Amino acid sequence: MKKTTSRDGTTIAFDQTGQGAPVILVMGAFNDRTTGAPLAAYLARRFTVLAYDRRGRGDSGDAATYAIDREIEDLDAVIQAAGGAAAVFGYSSGALLALAAAARGLAITRLALYEAPPAQEAPPAPPAQAAEHVRALASLVAAGRRGDAVEYFQRRMVGIPDEVVAQLRHAPFRPALEAMAHTLVYDATIVADGRIAAALAEVRQPTLAIAGDASAPVMRQVAEALAARLPGGRAETIAGATHHIEPALLGPVLERFLDG
Repeated sequence: MKKTTSRDGTTIAFDQTGQGAPVILVMGAFNDRTTGAPLAAYLARRFTVLAYDRRGRGDSGDAATYAIDREIEDLDAVIQAAGGAAAVFGYSSGALLALAAAARGLAITRLALYEAPPAQEAPPAPPAQAAEHVRALASLVAAGRRGDAVEYFQRRMVGIPDEVVAQLRHAPFRPALEAMAHTLVYDATIVADGRIAAALAEVRQPTLAIAGDASAPVMRQVAEALAARLPGGRAETIAGATHHIEPALLGPVLERFLDG
């Protein structure tokens, strides 16, 4: 594990593997850097891969208040640690964070987005429902109801059926989900921020929007819509892929794109 320091003094932890052009992995909700480890291992055959803990997760620090700008600065700190410029892979809500960072002008060479959430296909003003999710999650976390926050996110934002949510209460990874429940507010804030959609025209990097054909149909619709709106965008659907990262399916697509 390595560490770098963000602009506000927050420590950001990351793992670095492989040799070659740098690629940074930006994970989504319920994820820390270990989620990206299998994909990092695949890509490390040809690239230098940096998988980091977003603030509030794993071995990274946090701040008393949250702002998307701070998360963009965190990614910039990892880019600087990678040598000053890097390709970026964003997964789920991490894809939206990567888009926001690219629009802000960070030194991102190429941008790969996997299964970006559908909220960004709304008009520039964030949907009222998305803003309500932020408030509800923040209220649950503030009240110490971390388990309820986890289930709210699973049920209301991901769309997991009630019976499956009930089964997941007894999953061995449930304590880890509750430990990072406060970061669900961060992800919900990113999804609700209509400024990201409004700034897509500012993203000039070659961008690949990816979806799995075994995932929800809306994910393919989002990938195609993003590709159409991004100046350097194109979309690709991976046969047999779901919302989960499967290196054997996703890895070859990323290698081809990152090689240019």
